[in-house]
Amino acid sequence: MTIATIMVSVDLAAAAADRVQLAAGLAARFRARLIGVGACRVPGPMPVGDMLAVERIYEDEEQRTREALERARTLFEREAGEANRRAWRAALTDPLAFLAEQAREADLVVVGRQGAADGDPGPMAVPTGALLMAVGRPVLVAPPGLESLAIECAVVAWKDTREARRAVHDALPLLSRAQRIHIVAVGPDAHHAGAEGAAAYLSDHGLAVTTHLLPSPAIGAGDAVLRFAEREGADLVVMGAYGHGRLREWIFGGATRDILQTTSVCCLMSH
Repeated sequence: MTIATIMVSVDLAAAAADRVQLAAGLAARFRARLIGVGACRVPGPMPVGDMLAVERIYEDEEQRTREALERARTLFEREAGEANRRAWRAALTDPLAFLAEQAREADLVVVGRQGAADGDPGPMAVPTGALLMAVGRPVLVAPPGLESLAIECAVVAWKDTREARRAVHDALPLLSRAQRIHIVAVGPDAHHAGAEGAAAYLSDHGLAVTTHLLPSPAIGAGDAVLRFAEREGADLVVMGAYGHGRLREWIFGGATRDILQTTSVCCLMSH
């Protein structure tokens, strides 16, 4: 299995350049095509008063939005130097809807982490949680400050759900590049049978895997996975997203939400 096309969300946030460099490095490694995607809605003026004035305001806002998209395109072209084959897609529309639509061409979609510590991502940013629910493709969440992904050590956060199974399958091209792979099951329902089954699946693909159980972590499952990854020196976490449903996770908390907001390593997620 391989990756033929990588799509990266491009906005004007501080971490955008790092994200494009990371995606470009992956595209070069897999000899894949890299597609940069940027979109932004034109803010609509309030339809009151002089309609000619309202029209002029809208035209000014449209021009500013087009200029922002052009700056995003320039950033993409500048930072995507490692990718020999690349393309740019942009539109005056909702960023989430446009990226989800364009992702029909992608094997992997790269987006940025959006935690409380990352500041305002701006109107061109794509909400990662909503994208996971809509895109139908594996999503690589890149934290700020990472310009490359070595894939030397990977951690698979295992739970015997369809989302986790999908994520492991989707991650095979990346996992095949890892020197070490750890499968870790967290929580009171963690058991060897499920983790060993996942390990057997990866072993059948020629990958060396070790399994670990954390049945009673003193912290949440997401934090436990990230601490395990940090302890093992992992640079990639693979996991299913929203196994309990997105609404329940955002209201009551869950591993997907915690990792989306706080991860310091790249996370491949599938729903």
